[in-house]
Amino acid sequence: MAPQLIALPVVLAVELPADGAAWPATLSRDDAAELASLIATDLRQWLPGLEQARLAICGAWFDSVELLRPGFPVWATLDELARRVPRGHLENIVAFGSHEGRMPAPTLEPDPACAGGPMRLLPITILAEEALADSLSGALERELMNRGEAGATTADWLIRTLGAPLQHARYMSRNDLLALTCVQYENVNLGALWTLVEAALLTPYRPEQTLSARGLKLDYAEGRVEAERPSQWLARQSGDAGARRHALGGLVFELRQYAALLAAHALPLQLQQGRGGEGWLYEPLADAIPALGAPVLYGHQAPGLGMAVLTVAQPSGGQPHILAHGYPLSSQALLPLAMALAERYGCSPELQRLDGLLLDQDGHLTAPAAALH
Repeated sequence: MAPQLIALPVVLAVELPADGAAWPATLSRDDAAELASLIATDLRQWLPGLEQARLAICGAWFDSVELLRPGFPVWATLDELARRVPRGHLENIVAFGSHEGRMPAPTLEPDPACAGGPMRLLPITILAEEALADSLSGALERELMNRGEAGATTADWLIRTLGAPLQHARYMSRNDLLALTCVQYENVNLGALWTLVEAALLTPYRPEQTLSARGLKLDYAEGRVEAERPSQWLARQSGDAGARRHALGGLVFELRQYAALLAAHALPLQLQQGRGGEGWLYEPLADAIPALGAPVLYGHQAPGLGMAVLTVAQPSGGQPHILAHGYPLSSQALLPLAMALAERYGCSPELQRLDGLLLDQDGHLTAPAAALH
């Protein structure tokens, strides 16, 4: 039986100039092979015994959100491909690059939607037998963060071959990348979001709970994130109507931010006891009352957010009967959300637009007592 090989994940992190210099998404097979040889030379100075392991690189540049997804699919695919190559191949250095514009597996294709960030990451994996893997793993964690600057030859190759200047090029273990991303999220007040992402990456079998910066309850379990209903959150807020409207606008902004980042990490966001679709969420509140009029779809506009919330309500001449609130998480999701609510509640998808977030006397999101037109 062949000995079991342990995979040690690494990245080559390249920081680009702030002006957003052009950078190719993938490397050709030949370029990937040449870079792999340079990477091996760099890593051997910190990792004694590396020549006895297999070094494999993916010749493509990713954003951290693409690499830090449940199951680490890019590394998992790279590991699988590297294990298939016969031992002794090219001094046990393996490189996977693009051929006719395509990488050898769809998972290794960078997402154009994630391109353009200031740091690009090239995945590397080291496959070694257990005893050697233990030794290499310790050296990786000790050496790379403090001493892992790419060699001058490697940096020069990157500049010449890729046709763009770079600020820094250094190696990091995957643990280093996790720690760096944690700090980046905390620095922009997204520590709660990172708590959920980290749980999905490292302890996917264990539920996790946290509060967003605005106090929205968030739960991770079984590969997805559930957010507290915004109406429940709003019921706990205090202050006058202006303060509550401002707070709700901030919450919708935060919900959109969380949804976008969680989607980039391949983590779906849902509402507790709510519904959702591509880029939108809604919370059902009540069934229609047949004695009242046909439901009407209202759109609450908010400064800086555009159409922030959609509300389905039955006008009643007095207090409107609220059936649901919907939250478009992007401008592209507004029409699909309106169509979904119209189909669910049997109303026209045409929005009756409200200038601002309309609250009732108790500070809850509401609708006009009578249809506007």
